[in-house]
Amino acid sequence: MGSLIFALDIGTRSVVGIILKETDGRYQVEDIVIKEHEERAMLDGQIHDVLAVSNVILDIKKTLEERHGPLTRVCVAAAGRSLKTEKGKATISIKGKPLLTHEDVAYLELTAVQQAQMTLAEKSANEKSYHYYCVGYSVTRYEIDGEEIGNLIDQQGDEASVEVIATFLPRLVVESLLAALQRAHLEMEALTLEPIAALNVLIPPTMRRLNVALVDIGAGTSDIAITDLGTVIAYGMVPMAGDEITEAISDAYLLDFPLAEQAKRDLHSKETVTITDILGFETEVTREQMIATISDAIDRLADAISKEILRLNNHQSPKAVMLVGGGSLTPELPKRLAHKLHLPENRVAIRGIDAIQKLHIDREEMKHRPELVTPIGIAIAAKQTPIQYVTVHVNEQTIRLFDMKQLTIGDALLAAGIQLHKLYGKPGLACVVTLNGQVITVPGTHGEPPTIIKNGELATFDTPIKNNDEIVIEKGKDGQQATIRLRDLLESLPTKHVTINDQHYNIEPLVLRNGEAVSLDVVLCDRDDIVIHMPETIEQLLKATKNDHLLKQLEPFTITLNGKQIKFPEWCGTVYRNGLECQRYTTFEDGDHITVHEQKPRTIAQIAEAKQIKLHYTMPIIFHGETFTLTKPIGIFYRNGEQLKEDGLVHHEDELQFHEQKIEPFIFQDIFQYVEVDIPHGASTAFTLLKNGEQTTFYEPLTPGDQLEIVWHKKKQL
Repeated sequence: MGSLIFALDIGTRSVVGIILKETDGRYQVEDIVIKEHEERAMLDGQIHDVLAVSNVILDIKKTLEERHGPLTRVCVAAAGRSLKTEKGKATISIKGKPLLTHEDVAYLELTAVQQAQMTLAEKSANEKSYHYYCVGYSVTRYEIDGEEIGNLIDQQGDEASVEVIATFLPRLVVESLLAALQRAHLEMEALTLEPIAALNVLIPPTMRRLNVALVDIGAGTSDIAITDLGTVIAYGMVPMAGDEITEAISDAYLLDFPLAEQAKRDLHSKETVTITDILGFETEVTREQMIATISDAIDRLADAISKEILRLNNHQSPKAVMLVGGGSLTPELPKRLAHKLHLPENRVAIRGIDAIQKLHIDREEMKHRPELVTPIGIAIAAKQTPIQYVTVHVNEQTIRLFDMKQLTIGDALLAAGIQLHKLYGKPGLACVVTLNGQVITVPGTHGEPPTIIKNGELATFDTPIKNNDEIVIEKGKDGQQATIRLRDLLESLPTKHVTINDQHYNIEPLVLRNGEAVSLDVVLCDRDDIVIHMPETIEQLLKATKNDHLLKQLEPFTITLNGKQIKFPEWCGTVYRNGLECQRYTTFEDGDHITVHEQKPRTIAQIAEAKQIKLHYTMPIIFHGETFTLTKPIGIFYRNGEQLKEDGLVHHEDELQFHEQKIEPFIFQDIFQYVEVDIPHGASTAFTLLKNGEQTTFYEPLTPGDQLEIVWHKKKQL
């Protein structure tokens, strides 16, 4: 004796109730009841009037109970048109981290899903991200440093990224469905999604590696699901379906809507359709005539569906298209869809319940009815892969999850609205320093991952969960602020060996932090300015070796004269590099011999000559036929109050004073400073002074070239 499965397909126009019998993995349709909504209680797959929908469900339930006994549990599906598909991307810095682990990748994927969830919520101003169930996601791309890669595990680099496409179902859809069932005194035995239900019975997992589109064309909407790479990659909906064609027939032939609906269905099986318009006139219209009349409406429907298929499939045509639902019987629709998608006509086909494997149907007329694929699929999918609610507790918060797949702790965190990126500890503050003008960032340590406990045991993001699990998650510890010694920042410091005036030196760079000399063991602080300076010229070398006294010798000979500094560039010291004279700004190399020759002291005479200072006033005269030059000082040099002679030595940076003398005229007696006068033999002490042959005195002023004589008188004879 097989078990009975009661399933409901709650659509926009009608509700389909079905009794399916399962025996040893095979199914048989026992009964089907279809009842249309009397008012607009459904809109785009969401129940807008719970009471009205529950009344229709209750009517179907009573009808089936009369034939099959009490029904208390039912399998249902959430409309695929309610599903929302969104892309998400997450990026994390992995610079300096160890190899990426499975847990790191799971965290990154869930962060991308949450980003997609938040994007979806932002599009609906009144929604929160956790008002959506994530019913599944697929990774579309992994990246390391912007380059696509097959798998992130055990990879290294600076930055890791993942892109996902995630599918969400609004909680409101499920809650309103539960409310309608409760009012009809039914308990939800299992839940699935309409596109998944149809996919499960028409496109088994082995076929999902093919790029196929499944289109469920109902009355008000056309639901689309796209498979590729072994999974469902996208869901979509077109707000146009069978009613579009019915309305076109109604308008063209003045038919009441139910009569227009019947005429549309007759087109599928009859060559001639008999219609009666609202005026009571009966007319026979050939199939070709009616198709031609409603051709524009068929084109609009085909155009809308094909455009949505292309949009969902990355603007490419799929390999094939399967059509189900009552609206798929629209005449010439498969042919026109094939044309718009640039597919052969045999790649677009209507599929009825006869395509469902392991299904037995007694009534032949039901085998080719595509509108029954979804309700039968709901019953089978709910039996094979039932979806139920799971209740878990996250940090003492009760969370109900839509069990559409193997649920994990990551799903529970998403449902709880916990922001995953806040669970990881923040990285420690970086230390940013400048080294010889180059900005260097020393990162702090990485934050630690969160601690996840499930029922008292350590767990991970992808640990499976079950009903009543207790989950506790604690934020990971923040990373430590960066600490680094100057020595750790430098690979090595260069050293040069030189000899200066026969003394050996080891030359190391000068290390300055914020302008002050420091050792290599100093701990750096944020925004430190480090300067590593290696002496390059001989001048820098002498400063670094504290040979400033030698450097002074290379400066111009300088004195201060009467308070004014005077420099003599030509009198500086000399420097030799490896025996060759060079300049103070000449560079040096490892192993060089540097010799500095000190400045020589200078005489007062040399300084006076260099500065064109006259020290004497001179006059040539002739005394007794011999020429003499008379000299008198014009000025006198002093150092620290002491008078300096002309040959007196002056040193670098001496302070001198020069005092000018009043110029007195030369007189006759000045000659005696240069000659010695002896009294001739036989002469008396009496004499006569002659200037230019004329008698004169000792005090007679002289002029240049004067001829002077002393004429001695002879002694008187006794």
